[in-house]
Amino acid sequence: MIRLSRVFSRAAISGPILTGPILTGLILTGLVLTGLVALSAEAVTAQTPVVIDSVVVTASPTPQDLSELGNHITLIQGDAIRASGVSSVADVLREVPGIAVVRGGSFGAVTSIFFRGGESDYVQVLVDGVQVNQPGGAFDFSSLTTENIERIEIVRGPSSALHGSDAVAGVIQIITRSGDGPTRMGAQLRAGSFGRFDSSVDLNGGSNNASWAVSLARYRTDGLLEFNNGHENTVLSGKATLDLDSRTRATVSARLGDRQYNFPTDFSGAVVDRNQFSYGDENSFSIALDRQIGTTVSLRALASSYSINSGTDDLQDSPADTLGSWGFQSLDAYRRNAFDLRGSVELSANSALTAGLEIEEQRVRSFNESLSQWGNSNGRSTNSRDNRAGYLHLSSAVGPVSANAGVRVEDNERYGDFTAWQLGLSLPIGETTRLRGVTGTAMKEPTFFETFAQGFALGNPDLRPETSTSWEVGVEQSLLNGNLNLQATWFDQSFGDLIQYTGVTPTPGAPNYYNVAKADSRGLELGASARAGRLNLFGDFTLLKTKVTDAGFASGAGASFVGGEALLRRPEQSGRLGFGLEVLPELHFDAVARYTGDRSDRDFNAFPAAAVVLDAYTLFDVSVRAQVLRAQGGRPGVELTLRGENLADKDYVEAFGFRSPGRGLYLGGRLTWGGG
Repeated sequence: MIRLSRVFSRAAISGPILTGPILTGLILTGLVLTGLVALSAEAVTAQTPVVIDSVVVTASPTPQDLSELGNHITLIQGDAIRASGVSSVADVLREVPGIAVVRGGSFGAVTSIFFRGGESDYVQVLVDGVQVNQPGGAFDFSSLTTENIERIEIVRGPSSALHGSDAVAGVIQIITRSGDGPTRMGAQLRAGSFGRFDSSVDLNGGSNNASWAVSLARYRTDGLLEFNNGHENTVLSGKATLDLDSRTRATVSARLGDRQYNFPTDFSGAVVDRNQFSYGDENSFSIALDRQIGTTVSLRALASSYSINSGTDDLQDSPADTLGSWGFQSLDAYRRNAFDLRGSVELSANSALTAGLEIEEQRVRSFNESLSQWGNSNGRSTNSRDNRAGYLHLSSAVGPVSANAGVRVEDNERYGDFTAWQLGLSLPIGETTRLRGVTGTAMKEPTFFETFAQGFALGNPDLRPETSTSWEVGVEQSLLNGNLNLQATWFDQSFGDLIQYTGVTPTPGAPNYYNVAKADSRGLELGASARAGRLNLFGDFTLLKTKVTDAGFASGAGASFVGGEALLRRPEQSGRLGFGLEVLPELHFDAVARYTGDRSDRDFNAFPAAAVVLDAYTLFDVSVRAQVLRAQGGRPGVELTLRGENLADKDYVEAFGFRSPGRGLYLGGRLTWGGG
């Protein structure tokens, strides 16, 4: 039987891929490039870009050093991720202070993060500058893999002044690898518990004026449950850069993913279904053109497109399955097309002003069909909205003080205008201490369902964006010639205009969604790292206090919002403690213990839902990496990795009713050829 959802998927995405703003953007990009090349015929030596670990490209419109920014920022290098044997970005984020990761069961289940106590759709996710959230902020982190990552930049705090909607609690950007030097090739296999088998191949290289990298990876596992719990994910990604002349660079990035997750569970976690699965086909593409004019002006044009076709398929279990509602299929085909043009001017050696314009088109086509003994029913809808924005940012240093300020004005055809602002300061005290702080506002646009829903729920076209006002202050201290580093950050956030569903509408036929609820989130992030010879020690601790200040329509102890109570699934205390040891230059050992405190949740097996508390737990992970051979001449390099997760076989849950993995052991090997 041909899956109805796949048939509809082809229909949903047929026709021109590049429409609206993206097509206009590509045309403008070409015109801008042509004009800029004509502006300057000066020849200078092309230079290979130098990557500096402390340079951040996500927190401001122009790259800046960490020491110049007021935000608490975490940088994670891709080589360190792969060396640890971690294959999922979600598992990488479990190690980051302030982030609570919640996976609804086995590998491949919907995975959300709660950043500094914000909602799960309060984090903007970028892949090489392309926003990959669904319109309205939702993002499933189970799709992101680590095989082709150069680094991950995690920026905390309100960032809508630069990035627009969804950047409420922070921004996470995945930056993929860029090649350099002679061509290098690699192949990797990893296998272990739960029927896991991962494989990948990659190629990369470069010259004085060009670089490229491409990878293909496939991940599969049988899952945790007795039947129908497999997960498969195939990812093809690549990036290429080319210096068109001495002042102009073009960068093209693409990522294609195809995944399927089989799940036998119902909404409460009960194992009941043998053929139910969800799927997602994701594609992101971008082309960026950077042009330097003289010594003080630079322009950047970025055209991007992201699409995801996802849904659920649960057909007849057997010929005898004919009672009640026995089947269901759905598809949601989302697309975001955007074009961003910005220009930066160096006002002095220590200050720069950036102005930009962005246009975006969002579109969704949805289909669902319910199969039941009373007859079949289906629904179909197509909706879209456009957004235009202008933004202005200033970065400047006066003496030892670095400051960043920005403002962004959005004009959306559905919810109108919104203005976000941000101000950050960084002040070094001597050579070993830095004070920093940031404050600002942010917003998250309504989802398409909340705005356009028809049928059992009625959307509200008059919804406003959800909003936040936030601030943080922090201190960083370096001691013992940089061998001991300490940091502390206090943050405070207020969330307003939260959108809620009500089954009892104010008047008959009125919408079911309104901006009514409010909540607060504040806390303390502490971190320390120390180095002594070949031993590296690290630890961090997060204290988080969340509170519902206006429950809106919600009522009863089992409601999702209860006045004066904490927000769901956010641990009040969390932390980790670990070390890395270079036993020999070719042998590395790492170990970490991660603690997650008690959290509130709901048991949806009861009606109305019952309030529950998820118990605290501590997990122990270790990894060993051995360099067996180094690539040299025509000889390949060989590296082995052994990773153990949840070694104490702790029984725990991240979402009530859904099991989490027990002890897992994974052995991997990597071959490399070529290079310098």
